[in-house]
Amino acid sequence: MIPGRLSCHGRQKRVKTQRDEPTGNFVIDKRVGNVEDALRGIRDGAVILLGGFGVVGQPQELLAGLIHHDARDLTLVSNNAGHGSPSLPRLFATGRVTKLICSFPRPAPSAFEELYRAGKIALEIVPQGTLAERIRAAACGVPAFYTPTAAGTELAKGKETRNFDGRTYVMERALRADIALIQAWRADRWGNLTYRGTGRNFNPVMAMAATLTIVQTRHFVELGELDPETIVTPGIFVNRVVQIDSHDPPPA
Repeated sequence: MIPGRLSCHGRQKRVKTQRDEPTGNFVIDKRVGNVEDALRGIRDGAVILLGGFGVVGQPQELLAGLIHHDARDLTLVSNNAGHGSPSLPRLFATGRVTKLICSFPRPAPSAFEELYRAGKIALEIVPQGTLAERIRAAACGVPAFYTPTAAGTELAKGKETRNFDGRTYVMERALRADIALIQAWRADRWGNLTYRGTGRNFNPVMAMAATLTIVQTRHFVELGELDPETIVTPGIFVNRVVQIDSHDPPPA
């Protein structure tokens, strides 16, 4: 395999390597020094998965860095529309997000509300379980699936439906992204991640469903310090990790 590439679910993720002087071998190191380097290369039109359930587990520093980025015409996938978040409403206010896919648009911050009423941002509402499964399907290479959720409602309009055993099911497409912004609790230089309490939420499944997965972690540890039984996200799904002394997520 070419140094610097790891294959996963039929795709490849480029990772940073360096040559170890004593051995001459290539060494995987996904650590970056700051948020600006972590967000490097995000392009106009990107679809971005934003980890977190509300603000819990949401990578606030990466999100704040995105405010100062110049990428435009972004599609954001989030649990909600920014209620309680110190950064997401500010990102909406830049006018660079043109679509939001979420489960809970209410209560909405004024920045999102004004843009939506003015027709400057599109909104796609997806039931929370369906949202998680659409992301997981993308991670597993499944293009679509059927669910009874939303059958017979406004959310099913325009979507294919089928009857299985007398019950109507709605076909939902996998939701794959260009970028995932993730918050972890501990990480090593290979990108192996652990989470703390409810800070886990959407983060692991989102980490698997993007071409470029960017992580902010509370702690960096040496290789071997993470018990393999506690690693939730293997490093093969991660591209960049930056250490941030942020507020700790709640323990439960």
